[in-house]
Amino acid sequence: MELILKQDVQNLGFKDDVVTVKNGYGRNYLIPQGFAALATPSAKKVLAENLKQRAYKEAKIVDDAKKLAEALKALEIKITAKAGGEKLFGSITNIDIAAALEAAGQPIDRKFITSGVVKRTGKYAASVRLHREVIIELAYEIVAEK
Repeated sequence: MELILKQDVQNLGFKDDVVTVKNGYGRNYLIPQGFAALATPSAKKVLAENLKQRAYKEAKIVDDAKKLAEALKALEIKITAKAGGEKLFGSITNIDIAAALEAAGQPIDRKFITSGVVKRTGKYAASVRLHREVIIELAYEIVAEK
């Protein structure tokens, strides 16, 4: 079944992509949730026209995302957490990284940050998706609270 995505879907595609999925996944999840619409020939023509009109706007958005990426790379993120030796009491997730970025003046939604669950102090890297074409590795350090 061919569908046109109305918004980004994790592990499937980005907004306005034409994707092929199994019938049940499309009929029972994507279409009822409003994530996709059927890719009929007329819908494909409308999509092509919209993509043409949006192409020049997209260039500006990509440039803004690249500028934000440079600003994020210049930041030095340190997250303090309670720890016993090197082991943390609890864990550090993308929520904590998003909070640290917001405190540094660069608010990024947590769903665009991908990092594993970290349970030790040290230096780590998280992947931040600012745009479908702009993905950066953000270095951060976890230090023990004194």
